[in-house]
Order: sequence, then structure tokens, then C-alpha cells
Amino acid sequence: MPKFISAIFLFLSLSAFAQKGAVKGFIYDHANGEAIPYATVKVEGTDFGAATDDAGFFNIPNLPEGKYELKISYIGFENQEEAVEIVKGKTVNVKLYMNQSSIELQSIEINAEKQRQRTETRVSVTSITPMELKRLPTVGGEADIAQYLQILPGVTSTGDQGGQIVIRGGTPIQTKFLLDGITIYNPFHSIGLFSVYETDIIKNVDVYTGGFPAEYGGRTSAVVDVTTRDGNQKKVSGKFSATPFVAHALLEIPIVKLKEDKNISSSLILNTKVSYLDRSSKAIYPYVGEEGLPYSFYDVYGKFTLNAGKGMKMTLSGFNFRDNANFAAARYLWNTFGVGINFLAVPKNSNLSFNTHVSYSQYEINLTEADNLPRKSLIGGFDIGMDFAYYIKNGELKYGLNVEGARTEFSFFNQFRQPYEQKQNSTDLGAYLMFHKFVKKFVTEAGFRLQYYGNIGAFSAEPRLSIKYNVTDRIRLKLASGMYSQNFISTKSDKDVVNLFTGFLTGPDEAAVDASGKVYDQIKNMQRSVDVIFGVEVDLPKNITLNLEPYYKYFWHLININRYKQFNSDPNFLIEKGDAYGLDFVAKWEWKGIYLYATYSLAWTHRNDGKQVYAPHFDRRHNVNLLASYSFAKKRDWEISARWNMGSGFPFTQTQSFYENVPFSDGIGTDYTAANGNLGVIYSDQTNGGRLPYYHRLDISIKKTFNIKDKAKIELNASVSNVYNRNNVFYFNRITYARVNQLPVLPSLGLSISF
Repeated sequence: MPKFISAIFLFLSLSAFAQKGAVKGFIYDHANGEAIPYATVKVEGTDFGAATDDAGFFNIPNLPEGKYELKISYIGFENQEEAVEIVKGKTVNVKLYMNQSSIELQSIEINAEKQRQRTETRVSVTSITPMELKRLPTVGGEADIAQYLQILPGVTSTGDQGGQIVIRGGTPIQTKFLLDGITIYNPFHSIGLFSVYETDIIKNVDVYTGGFPAEYGGRTSAVVDVTTRDGNQKKVSGKFSATPFVAHALLEIPIVKLKEDKNISSSLILNTKVSYLDRSSKAIYPYVGEEGLPYSFYDVYGKFTLNAGKGMKMTLSGFNFRDNANFAAARYLWNTFGVGINFLAVPKNSNLSFNTHVSYSQYEINLTEADNLPRKSLIGGFDIGMDFAYYIKNGELKYGLNVEGARTEFSFFNQFRQPYEQKQNSTDLGAYLMFHKFVKKFVTEAGFRLQYYGNIGAFSAEPRLSIKYNVTDRIRLKLASGMYSQNFISTKSDKDVVNLFTGFLTGPDEAAVDASGKVYDQIKNMQRSVDVIFGVEVDLPKNITLNLEPYYKYFWHLININRYKQFNSDPNFLIEKGDAYGLDFVAKWEWKGIYLYATYSLAWTHRNDGKQVYAPHFDRRHNVNLLASYSFAKKRDWEISARWNMGSGFPFTQTQSFYENVPFSDGIGTDYTAANGNLGVIYSDQTNGGRLPYYHRLDISIKKTFNIKDKAKIELNASVSNVYNRNNVFYFNRITYARVNQLPVLPSLGLSISF
């Protein structure tokens, strides 16, 4: 079937070219050979044009015969022009190199972001570049996507320690995290300042808080798609840095050096980051306690890239990430690894391109507590697929197929010491079709995805639609809606104020019930959701942009661990419903080294388990983020940044009373009058009926850059996290009434050397 579909589109493309011609190619940075994504390519004197994708590739089909000038522009680079001659039925293949610009960036009126806003729907999606990541205060001396995600509208972080990301009412397991197309099951380290994504090798990050397109499947709430750079293909380069929190090393090696008159080049990226905060904090931050900050981790990542000819590219990526948190009462550790291959091919005289990907990743987590039985979880899976793109004037048609396999193992004891174990394999199939078209003032992206979950034998038909109307050059209206499904569930309890253990399960193949006792058959164990999003974008004078998006997301089928289970005969799972709704607002201003960014989110999240309606532990009503960055001095080599975050309190289940929990180790023969039991907790009947105090924190940093004859760069930075030492709650022991707070005020100094 895939070969048949490909043949049809190849025939159509060749038929179109029989009457007209086309120009396509790749655009690279002249300094290092890196592909330039989202550069604008316009055919002068016509309304033909295109933007490059993540690989730097563009395609402009259906051009009439004649001689043309291509004008290529991208913010931070000098505009470039290239003469081409279009011949009927032929394709002109080009490879172009752009030089970085020395002029003021703000003077460039037409940039890639404005072009994308006009020609793409861009509903509930934020694209993040390395430049934007580094505008944040470098908390701990290192910029990190974990810190940047927290300032995006609709995104909530559960804290500095053990922090997880919640997007518009969806739990972390309902968000798909990708690294070069490889699934990452938990991208955040136990100290919430750092993720497994390394800022210095990131090319682009797309964060879909809702309304994500049909090419993404297997999640019901959001997508975070991270793409890395290919590495310097002209010379050996790298970076070394150290702070009281982490040490970092990056090396980029050209295996076959890029030459503009040659078509073959290859490069290698090696990156590692190690945290020693569990040791350094005892000496540098003695006021946090005798144990210091009990966090340590290390990340290792590698990527090999091969460019062959003007239309072929292959990448091989691999990683291993580890995390350890050793508290007095518990030890928590996880390990994840993965490998992936991507192969991009652009046939010379075809209007079709395709990408083949194969990947495998695995995540294992263990938690051992002093007064509880251990918990273990493992999830591993492969993904094999092909994606095709057929280019038309001012648009494209995309389609693809993929096969995913997953294996889960889980061992757990609930609060009543009832065991649960699962070992399961599942194979899922997916197919999608997407159509994107920009006509005059309208931009339309319509898609459809068909998903099949093998372990429960269920199909899911998922239409997706996204529309934008350019009212004027400065005002745009947009709308998106879609249906989504997934087959993974998390093991976190909604009674936990903080829970470092995140286990994963596939959808159960047994009957499940809601808390009222209503039984659901296994076919309905597939989790599903639907969302509707409206929006308006406004460009004001002086480079001020505003964006407002009201949204509604309905989870009509959710599966949760049965937290009411007391006996072996009780069901293991509960079926729930839920919704999330609110509005997200963003304001941004950039002018002469000044960058101001403000977001406000107003949100409600509910769950209904058949017995009661409750707010999950991540429900946050108000969330405010203010970011300011200023580059100054003659060469703009000084920069000061500040970020303030305020969020209303998270809900928690209140304590009703205590009791003596006798273990009855000798069964009915136990002498309970002489036995020493543990102190047990009786929770309130209302789940999450209480609220923690408001959270707020201020972070600042300042950095100075020294350039050494364009061959090396030294950067010094100083930062302070939680400047006014706000006591934000991290953990509260119900038995001892001891309170542990989030990170206190933490000053830091950092040094990095790039070459």
C-alpha cells in the first residue's frame, strides 16, 4: 500500500513538471556547514516562495519557464541572491551558503518568524531557538530547556526539586517528548533546573500545547519536538564549561570536511554533562543542611551526520542519561538510553521527498523508601516509519506510516500494601495524511490520523484541523481542533503532594471500572481526548507582538491506578473523565538589545472518577512569567537577564486523622495488644480539597563575553536563583509535620570556553 501511494504522487509530480519546472535545494551556514531552518526563499517578481525546513531544505514547484532571481533571507545573516533558469520539465537543484551578518539584527524587517506567522497556522505552537534559550537567567550557570519551558503559556512546572512539566491539564505521560525523532519517556532530572536536552547542540524546539498535527500520534495532550544540530563540518570546534552545579564538554569533529564544490561531507558531535551538586553543595551551600542537595546525574549524547550529494542525508544518534537522588528516607534513580537513524532523500527530478526513521529507547526507574516496599518500572520501545512530502505551490501534502512496539514491566505496592505487577508487550500501527495550503489570506492545515493499538485491538480515527485568517498584515485569527489517543498510563497518585517516582504502563487488557462500579470492556481502555482552540495574533508598532488563545480540552476516557484498592479482588484500574480549559496570553517586545517577554495563564483542570469530581495535584489557577534581557556595551558583549515566576498553590488531599496500623504478621493469631504498629494516615474523603501556598521566585544573571580573534570565546557568568529566598514548599511529612522547601537562594559562578 505505501509503495502504491508513493507511485501515485510520483506520477502526479512528474505530470506537473511536464508543463513547468521547479527549483529546490539546501541552505547552509557558510561558517560551519550547519543547515539553516526557516530561512525565507522568494522568487523575485512573482508570488512564489518557500521556507526551509529543519534540514535546511526548500522546494518551489510549478515555476513557468524563464530566468529568475532567488532572494534568501534569514535573521542574523546577510541576504543572498542566486540566479536560476527554469526549463520545462526540469528541476534546478541548488546548494547555497549564507554568511552571518554584522549589522544590527533589529533592522531586518522581514525575518523567518514573521514569514511563518503569515504562511503557517501556528496555533498553540511555540518554536524555540538557541538564542532565545540563552536569554533566560543562567540558573546554575547553564541555560536549559527545562527552565525555558516553564515560561511558555499553558505550561506548568511542579517545582525546582522533582519537577515535572504539565501542559494544559495533561499529565507528563500525556506529552510526547522527542529528541531527533527518538521518544524520551522522562526528559527532566530530579533537580528541576536541568533536562537531558543540551542547549549548545539544539537547532530548534517545537512545543505544541494543543492542536498538534496528524504526524504526531500516541499522546492526548501535547508534543515537545527537539532537533539537534549536525555539528561543525569545516573545522574542529567545541566548548568546555564548569559551574558549582555541573561540568560540560562538547566536541564537534568534521570527519569529511565540507567543501562547496564537493557533495559529500560528514561530521560527529560528542556531548557530555555531569552534575556533582550532591558533593559541591555541602561545601558551597552549607545552609541547605548537612546532607546538601542530594542530586547527581550525567548525560552522554552523540550524533553522526553524512551528507551525500544534493539530495541525501543520514544521521545516527545515540544517548545515555542517568539520574540519582539520595534522600535520607528514600533513594531514587533512573537510567535511559536510545539510538535512532534518520535517512532523508530528495529525488533529483521529483517533487517528492521522503524520510525514513528507525529508533529504540528504554527508560528504567527504581525507588527505595525506608518505610515502604520498593517500586520499579521499565518501558522500552521501537519506532519504524516513513514520512513523505509532496510539494505544491504555496503548500504541501504530507503522509506517512509507522510501527511502534512497547514493552512495560512494573512492580508496585499501594498505600494498603496491595501489590500490583504488569509485564506486557504491545505493537501499535499509525498512518496519517496532512494537507497544508496558503491561499491569499487563508492558511489551512487539514489532517487525519488512523491509529491501531494491538494489545487492546482498538482503532482510533483522529481528524485534525488548523486554520488561520490574515485579517491584515498585523492581525491574524486562528482556530484549531483535533482528536487524540494514547495507550500509556502513569502510576502517580493524585494524593501525592510530591512524587519522584514516575512509572509507566500500557493500557490494561483487563476490564476496568470507575469508582461507582460501572464496568468498561478492554476495547474502551484506549485513552482519548479532543480539544478546541481559538486565537488572535496582533503585531503592534515598535516590534510588539501579542497572542491570546482560549482553549478547551476534554479527556473523555482516562485510566488511573485504583487508589481505592484494598483487597486483591478489587480492580487494578479506574476509568475517569476530565477536562481542562482556560486562556493563555503572551506579550513580547524586542528593540536595540532589549527583550521583554510576559505570559499569563488562567486555567482549570478537573477529573471525575465516578465517585467525585476533584482537581488533580497539578491544577494551577494562575501562572505568571516575566522575562527581561538586556544586551549592552559597544559590542553587546554584556548581558543581564531576570525572570520572575508566580503561580497559585497546587491542590493536595488533607489529613483527616491518624491510626495505628498493625501489620498482623501472624494473621488472626497476632496479639495486636502487644504488637507495635506504624502510624497510619486517614485521608479526607475529598481528593485534593486543600491548596498549598502561592509559589513565586526571582532569578537573575549577568554574563560577559570575550572574543579572541574570532577563534575562541570566553564567557563568564554570575547568577542567583531565588534571589529573595522565598520558602516555596517541596514536601510536607504528614506524620512528623516537618516541612521541606524548594531550592533556597543559590548564587553561582560559571566559566565557559568555546573554540
